[in-house]
Amino acid sequence: MRITIFTKPDCVQCNATCRALDKQGINYQLVDLTEDEQALQQVRALGYQQVPVVMTADDHWSGFRPDKISTLNAALQLQ
Repeated sequence: MRITIFTKPDCVQCNATCRALDKQGINYQLVDLTEDEQALQQVRALGYQQVPVVMTADDHWSGFRPDKISTLNAALQLQ
């Protein structure tokens, strides 16, 4: 499953999200919204105003969400 984290520099919640995913051994791709205007427009089109925005095949959310990360990890274990 492809997991993308849309982030920006010096973002505390982004760093916490990445650390939590790393701790679970979950691979992801980072996209810096300050360097990718198309990605920024995609995130805004979904209605998000803050980072990180995490996108998976089945879900997306904003902010540091340990509950969502646990659910994601459980789903990946079933694959």
